[in-house]
Amino acid sequence: MSTTSISTSPTNIALSPRIRLLSIGLSLVAVMSVTRLWTGFDNLTSSGTIGAALRLTVPIMLAGLAGLWAERVGILNIGIEGMMILGTWFGAFGAWKYGPWIGFLFAIFGGALGGLIHAVATIRFNIDQVISGVVMNLLAFFGVRYLSELVFVGQPQGGISQSPPQSSAIPKVDVPFLAGGPVGSSSTPDALGWLEERGWFLIADLSGMTRGLMSGLSLASLIALLLIPLSAWVLWRTSFGLRLRSSGEAPEAAESLGVNVIRVRYIGLLISGGFAGLGGGFLSIISSSYYRQGQTAGRGFIGLATMIFGNWRPSGILGGAAVFGYSESIKLVAGGSITGLFLFIFFVSAIVGLISLLRRQMRRGTTGIGVSVIALIAYLTVDEVPESLTQSLPYVITLIVLATASQRLRPPAKAGVPYRPGGAH
Repeated sequence: MSTTSISTSPTNIALSPRIRLLSIGLSLVAVMSVTRLWTGFDNLTSSGTIGAALRLTVPIMLAGLAGLWAERVGILNIGIEGMMILGTWFGAFGAWKYGPWIGFLFAIFGGALGGLIHAVATIRFNIDQVISGVVMNLLAFFGVRYLSELVFVGQPQGGISQSPPQSSAIPKVDVPFLAGGPVGSSSTPDALGWLEERGWFLIADLSGMTRGLMSGLSLASLIALLLIPLSAWVLWRTSFGLRLRSSGEAPEAAESLGVNVIRVRYIGLLISGGFAGLGGGFLSIISSSYYRQGQTAGRGFIGLATMIFGNWRPSGILGGAAVFGYSESIKLVAGGSITGLFLFIFFVSAIVGLISLLRRQMRRGTTGIGVSVIALIAYLTVDEVPESLTQSLPYVITLIVLATASQRLRPPAKAGVPYRPGGAH
């Protein structure tokens, strides 16, 4: 009888990246569930909080994708904020005149126009990419104010700092049987809502979070989320994506293989501007029903931060945007539950610190233990977080995540490096 040997090498027993990511996600939800039961702050994982987090995540995610497409072709796009501003204005104008779906097309056009301006300045005239981005932001801010004076002033509910409201709204849907959505004229059970109300460990949290993604869901949000796998597929599974990425990694080598680097960079910046404009249109069409001056509120810059946190990959950008969206939703929907996040940070950082110490990763371990001690002290001593601090909570969390991210960040090799066709530079 032959004996079959079973290999127990680390390669065979190692978890796949997807299983590992799922395990980490379930572990974080379990820790959040313990925090919820300990503190009684049910809003930490409620469907209302998660639904708000989704709406707040999408514009940041689109801004991050805008940065991704630009830097993958080798161009720094500091002007994402300005392109989003153009998207808010053009999107609101289109939604006011022709309806919300046409408004999104106008928003994409406005952002792409900003991307074209940035492309001409940096590619054609070789202007410093950072300076061009800053000028793009200023040009958009004052440009749309001038356009508002020409178009919106004198219109009902319009003015120099805001547009008239849109003519109609994009409908929102509830998934039948899971979130109580109707089937025809008949209502269906709200299974996830029932489980959420039970308050059971982990089950209630997973049900509330899932229901938040399925209740009051805008079709525009669903389409925006689909742009994550679409971007990943185009960039890493198509010949066009290969040419685009090679233009940001080794443009001279790409040129020697017949790639028109200049044309590819123009296309990349047009797509980047379109994503940014779509994010701005989401703010003026979905998050609101009209354009308002200052509507972007720095989301273009936060989008750049999520791009770095996500290691210049679409899935990582979605994760970084979700961190920002969730922290901002806690501030807006469940401000009284913010102190519960101190306990959550204590649990997570203590676990990470102890595991790191056991693995002899001393620097990471001591940092985790130190953060856990500070978080525990804050939880025990702070009864109410001042409103002035809650306003900055999303930005503080974003900075902490960027500062403590353990992944190896690898930007495109030639991002921000000027390029001229014909030989090495």
